Amino acid sequence: MNYKLAIFDLDGTILDTLEDLTDGVNYALSECGYPVRTIAEVRRFVGNGIRKLIERALPAGTPEAEIDRVHGIFSPYYKAHCDVKTKPYDGIPEMLQALRAAGMETAVLSNKGDFAVQPLIRHYFPDLFILAFGERPGIPRKPAPDAVFEILERLGTDKADAVYIGDSNVDIETARNAGLSCICVDWGFRDRAQLIEAGAERIVSTPEALRKALLGT
Repeated sequence: MNYKLAIFDLDGTILDTLEDLTDGVNYALSECGYPVRTIAEVRRFVGNGIRKLIERALPAGTPEAEIDRVHGIFSPYYKAHCDVKTKPYDGIPEMLQALRAAGMETAVLSNKGDFAVQPLIRHYFPDLFILAFGERPGIPRKPAPDAVFEILERLGTDKADAVYIGDSNVDIETARNAGLSCICVDWGFRDRAQLIEAGAERIVSTPEALRKALLGT
């Protein structure tokens, strides 16, 4: 199918942010006297927003007020250090350029804080996305479909002409809740088996395969 709009997840889909996320989590944990986490653990914890990441990184049963305290330390640190080790996955910029050259509209919808999404998009993908949204106050985070609907409305696109691309069960659920087609990538934070278990119907393994799936070529 030829789509008019491709909406991308950020972490694990177009940007490899795992090391900076791990460093930020471990800074906040250390500052508050908690044991640090491995990169493999943080990989499992991401996907549902920053506060949920912190909650998962803390010991089970940690009080809400303490989660808030650690979260409050993480956020400014990560804002200042979100682009130390982060990088686009190989082939992603070229794939996005091909989509835009073919006339496809592109957007980003992430559960990462919008304070980090905006500078990362400006730095790595200038002029490649029409809209980019991270987690914002008052807007339910994925898998709620609210922000997807906002993107569709702003761009005047019917959901039948749009596709959501991501790397996790949250992205699959987001597309389902919004009534969009979904394409999953298996180079991110969840492997192919996990994606299949989560109900993925279409999985690609390279940016070139994703380009072909989106453009029908």
